[in-house]
Amino acid sequence: MKVAIILGSQSDTGIMKKAAEVLRELGVDFSAHILSAHRAPELLRETVKALEAAGTEVIIAGAGLAAHLPGVIASQTLIPVIGVPIGSGGLGGLDALLSMVQMPKPIPVATVGVDNGANAAYLACEMLALKYEDLRERLALFRETMKAGFRRNTTEVAL
Repeated sequence: MKVAIILGSQSDTGIMKKAAEVLRELGVDFSAHILSAHRAPELLRETVKALEAAGTEVIIAGAGLAAHLPGVIASQTLIPVIGVPIGSGGLGGLDALLSMVQMPKPIPVATVGVDNGANAAYLACEMLALKYEDLRERLALFRETMKAGFRRNTTEVAL
């Protein structure tokens, strides 16, 4: 099982690093790339084809502003694409969010919340867990551990 993380620019590293951390924690192989749908479209196309040939099963793509990167990737492959809208510019990521969720049919981009690289990785793992029982078991254990930690840390509060 393999995931590709594609960043629109070096400035997206902090947000997309959260996706890498989740994938590492859950034992999912991934590669990471900085590519631009606007500045290097040929390189993006070549990379997407190489990812397909390498057996990549999910792509996580983060971009800000007009955020065309996830949609352009989705138009070039049948690999599921999860978009991470990056909060940059004056609109705080709303422009990127709308760019991703408003993709015209039949080229969808699954989209998580603004700056939520971690949720993109969790979603990618859930997709992969449909096929990989060992990952499904790791996800189930992760959730049980999370629930147990929440119960232990919950205390009564006076409001």
